[in-house]
Amino acid sequence: MGDLQKSTQITDAKRIVIKIGSALLVDAKHGTVHRKWLESLAHDIAEARARGQEVVIVTSGAIAVGRRHLDLPNGSLRLDEKQAAAACGNIRLAHAYQEVLGHHQISVAQILVTLEDSENRRRYINARNTIETLLRVGAIPLINENDTVATDEIRFGDNDRLAARVAAMVSADTLVLFSDIDGLYTADPGKNPDARFIPVVEHITDEIEAMAGGAASNVGSGGMTTKIAAAKIALNAGCRMVITKGERAHPLKALENGEKATWFLPEATPRNARKQWISGSLKAMGEIVVDDGALKALKAGKSLLPIGVRAVNGDFMRGEAVSVKGPDGREIGRGLIAYGSEDARKIIGVKSSEIKEKLGYIGRDEMIHRDHLVVEL
Repeated sequence: MGDLQKSTQITDAKRIVIKIGSALLVDAKHGTVHRKWLESLAHDIAEARARGQEVVIVTSGAIAVGRRHLDLPNGSLRLDEKQAAAACGNIRLAHAYQEVLGHHQISVAQILVTLEDSENRRRYINARNTIETLLRVGAIPLINENDTVATDEIRFGDNDRLAARVAAMVSADTLVLFSDIDGLYTADPGKNPDARFIPVVEHITDEIEAMAGGAASNVGSGGMTTKIAAAKIALNAGCRMVITKGERAHPLKALENGEKATWFLPEATPRNARKQWISGSLKAMGEIVVDDGALKALKAGKSLLPIGVRAVNGDFMRGEAVSVKGPDGREIGRGLIAYGSEDARKIIGVKSSEIKEKLGYIGRDEMIHRDHLVVEL
């Protein structure tokens, strides 16, 4: 099997974000969930979990479900009507997911986010940590846009880009967009019989962007344009993305068996992309000076523990980038700090087991975890 063929195998994924479009999930006329389809997807997810894969779901459909139950009119809704519909629909959607996945002894935890949550550093870290914890304890995070509180200015507007932001946030290696479109074509296949299907995209060029068309469904808000935008976000994070038609039963299994799809392939891995982002894109808001023992540990690829810290300089918040310097004052790397500057100073030279005593709460053992640290020696 060649490298390209290997890179388009869903079974090779370690952490998968699955985005489900409204048209697949919700009956547009009655506002009910397509239960049998969802049950088949739950079965696929259970199989993926059984082979050691982690799964995060980004779901659409809350407004489509809620508007019918609230007897809201057809056509465009006002912002307050969308928010009311989402408040009603989110409950019903979460319940449906919990029921179908509960049959496989899988717990579901709902997380509602806004665009601000992915751009504000503190909210970003909190959301990432919550999702990571849920995955660690075996639950499936169920994520949707928080339409009940978001204004137009802080909305994603579509769940394709939301799913890509989530994939980047949790360093997923695969993003699956289940939609009513089976992939990318050179033109709209519904209007142009000469439209050619594109199975693999390795670079998003101006030509690729020009191929994007409008939304095919009157239920959802995402067309090919938003999917290309999502692909940009995913690929920059080292995450491959696949667009495939999800209408048939067992859509994840179908993808595994070679269902028609377009794969977008990144140049880097999620880990390498994240390291590049930390080292090249973030401004250091402070600095941490380490001792010789910590310097040796960092060279060996270990995390930075408080006991190896000599000094904390500057004012910064948890999750911000800081410069890491050796005993001679030379910068040796950069990382995302697990503590704000005030708390970081309180635990200088402290053993990890003593952090609670110093701070009054149970914090992280590491000052900077190795996954959030780039050492340049």
